[in-house]
Amino acid sequence: MDDKIINVALLGFGTVGSGVVKILNSNGDKIAPKIGAALNVKTVLVRNPQKVRDIEFSGNITTDYEQIINDPEIDIIVEVMGGENPTKDYILRALRAGKHVVTANKDVVAKYGKELFEAAEESNVDLMFEASVGGGIPIIRPLKQCLAANEISEVMGIVNGTTNYMLTKMTNEKMDFADVLAEAQAKGYAEADPTADVGGFDAARKLAILSSIAFGTRVALDDVYVEGITKISKQDIEYATELGYVIKLLAIGREDENGIDVRVHPAFIPSDHPLATVNDVFNAIYVRGNAVGETMFYGRGAGQMPTASAITADIIDVARNMMHNVNGRILCTCFDEKKLCNIKQTKSPYYIRILVDDKPGVLAAIAGAFGAQQVSLNSVIQKRKVNNCAEIVLITYYVSEANIRLAIDTIKGMSVVNEVKNIIRVVS
Repeated sequence: MDDKIINVALLGFGTVGSGVVKILNSNGDKIAPKIGAALNVKTVLVRNPQKVRDIEFSGNITTDYEQIINDPEIDIIVEVMGGENPTKDYILRALRAGKHVVTANKDVVAKYGKELFEAAEESNVDLMFEASVGGGIPIIRPLKQCLAANEISEVMGIVNGTTNYMLTKMTNEKMDFADVLAEAQAKGYAEADPTADVGGFDAARKLAILSSIAFGTRVALDDVYVEGITKISKQDIEYATELGYVIKLLAIGREDENGIDVRVHPAFIPSDHPLATVNDVFNAIYVRGNAVGETMFYGRGAGQMPTASAITADIIDVARNMMHNVNGRILCTCFDEKKLCNIKQTKSPYYIRILVDDKPGVLAAIAGAFGAQQVSLNSVIQKRKVNNCAEIVLITYYVSEANIRLAIDTIKGMSVVNEVKNIIRVVS
């Protein structure tokens, strides 16, 4: 190896940015031979240059992005600031200036991927974003490269560590949602405003990215149907366990004769399914291809060093491309314009928990109402009373979303029904 140096700039020097510097400080000598050049973090963009940072760094620290974008010696810009503004503008300017970009920003990639990739292609530069989904789990590169020979029919996974931690706690320790959320916030797993996580929106952004790559068509964030876990109760968890299931927040992308089906929602999954044993803050992504069959990618979906690992790997990939003058070889892979499947066309079994009057004939009336909408019941459980009402749990056979909604509307209008407590899809 000669003495060639490839200069890098970091936008952001928080948890993840510091992790990247830590990796390069500790592993730089081993990384350089893999590239044929040394990586050097020349400049870091920060909000507060006076902030004390417990990390060895001898490069430049600036609050002025112009110093980075106008520095001809900087080849790769690594964005670890987060958020959409001014981040999107910084990334676009970098690409248009002919600089390669590595980002962990799922928000920007999910919402503005088309615009970013067009800018990268025009400038013949690399845009890498492995860390935007799954933290340290390799998934973007496998979908774009390792599984490129396959027609992918399904990508399904647990892609939000906060909600997975909460559901694991609720299952193993029989805790209520509110108590688990408070604990997750105290440990730093959940934000003060947890909406992005518990509302399913973080997972939806990641699913939009994964589905666009897996199915070769642009899937926008607004295309993803989203339900969070805020309605999941201790009672639902108990029934799931009794019936041989585990409740997980799943991100599901599928392609069939109806089109591309993309949705995020809680689901009952069989306790022997590979995703059922993915617990705590771990993530896992299950992929089905027509040649490879079933594969699953598992690991830590967040955290300083796992995320920094994915970012640094992207930096290495860009640097290798630079050394061989092959940048821009794999950019946007959305070659088709496929139709999307409306959520009402999807089919699955459903778990339904309702409170009804505790008197004869009620169950028959409810069964009749379901039957009128072509909803067949697989099993019915009645085990306890709640405020003088009978609690009934029903599991349906496969039924369309449209029919289940019609049936539930009918049920809600019945005088003997006190409340429909929850409706959760069942995934096999």
